[in-house]
Amino acid sequence: MPKKEGFKENGEEEGEVSRADFPPGFMFGVATASYQIEGACNEGGRGASIWDSFSHTEGKIIDGSSGDVAVDHYHRYKEDVELIHKFGFDAYRFSISWSRIFPDGLGTKVNNEGIAFYNNLINALLEKGIQPFATLYHWDLPLHLHESIGGWLNKQIVNYFAVYADACFAHFGDRVKNWITINEPLQTAVNGYGTGIFAPGRCEGSSTEPYLAAHHQILAHARAVSIYRSKYKDKQGGQIGWVLDCEWAEANSDKIEDKSAAARRLDFQLGWYLCPLYYGDYPAVMREKLDQLPKFSQEEKELLMNSLDFLGVNHYTSRFISHVTNSSEEIIFYKAQEMERIVEWEGGEKIGEKAASEWLYIVPWGIRKVLNYIAQTYNNPPIYITENGMDDEEDNSLPLQDILDDKLRVRYFKGYLAAVAQAIKDGADVRGYFAWSLIDNFEWGQGYTKRFGLVYVDYKNGLIRHPKSSAYWFARFLKGGEKKSGKDD
Repeated sequence: MPKKEGFKENGEEEGEVSRADFPPGFMFGVATASYQIEGACNEGGRGASIWDSFSHTEGKIIDGSSGDVAVDHYHRYKEDVELIHKFGFDAYRFSISWSRIFPDGLGTKVNNEGIAFYNNLINALLEKGIQPFATLYHWDLPLHLHESIGGWLNKQIVNYFAVYADACFAHFGDRVKNWITINEPLQTAVNGYGTGIFAPGRCEGSSTEPYLAAHHQILAHARAVSIYRSKYKDKQGGQIGWVLDCEWAEANSDKIEDKSAAARRLDFQLGWYLCPLYYGDYPAVMREKLDQLPKFSQEEKELLMNSLDFLGVNHYTSRFISHVTNSSEEIIFYKAQEMERIVEWEGGEKIGEKAASEWLYIVPWGIRKVLNYIAQTYNNPPIYITENGMDDEEDNSLPLQDILDDKLRVRYFKGYLAAVAQAIKDGADVRGYFAWSLIDNFEWGQGYTKRFGLVYVDYKNGLIRHPKSSAYWFARFLKGGEKKSGKDD
């Protein structure tokens, strides 16, 4: 097990990072996702999504809640845009709800009310000088596509996604210059079609389902990029990428087995989705360990190659990785990795302070290692950190003033931003950073029991917004405040 002394805790000293540590033109933003914040599930011509169905299935959401109302961003978007502006952020990453644009997902008739909503949001952002980063798919697949063709398990989905993407480029691309095709395809594949803890909740299917879902997302991404580049890029002048999630995997010892296991872990997270785009196929180690991986045709390989202008990275935490020969994991995706994720240093101390979610430890040095790994392995692509943040437990027993004084979140952002600045100095081409999340929201399977927001939402009293200390910290940081503030509030 590694000894803690050998690791630099980037930014663990208070106030060790400032806006001046980042290059001119570096973007700072906040991020959200449509199902988590919009609400208005039956308004504006919106069709049902798989998350509507899943959240209304008993036992799927820990507190029995749903995104039916969420934080009502659909009606309060102007207020939320004003908050983004107030704190001085340059950019806002949001996702478009596919079923607001095409209620059945099929692309036969566009929903003008949905178009109007996103036009209004985009215009409100631009009026405040905030750059929109639009994600086409953040997990809320139109329910009709799941029920009629099997969703991401059917290759036809690639064509439907292409039509949807084309419509978004046509309607919004004159103002949206930063496009993201798909958010975290790994989570959709593994948790939507393997463990079943995310919509559509598939876990009884064959072991091929996660790999089919991943395969079709990869092809859908590449098709959308091809459409953008051939029809819109020259005229609109934007860029397009996608967003992958990755924990850092640090070898638990100097043993070759542990180093190989850590490398394998990274290939099963990032390589699964980047190797096809850079090298035309899945990582060799995945081909070796998994018989279930589909094949790409020669034509598909050509479509995939270099099909991104930038890479979005969602990163929250890190783990030590050790090799195990006989994993007790039931899900083949995890079993095939032949590894164990460890959260303790050699002396038994935790890898970092723990946030509310059981999986989230605060490990700032991990983000620097992830960014350098991507730079070295995938030809140093332009990177935006599209999500980074931590959650608090919902706790009604505390006074509001105590809840809003989120000192641990402030420390989290200081540490991780300092590590990002170090990665840029190391040579990684990082161009922007988005905090997750602008606002407390529906946290998928955890419902409203976890709070990731810079802004607190009072769920019991009319969804009133209350900025937390972390929001005010960002406001000072973005104005170029003192490097050594000595304060956490």
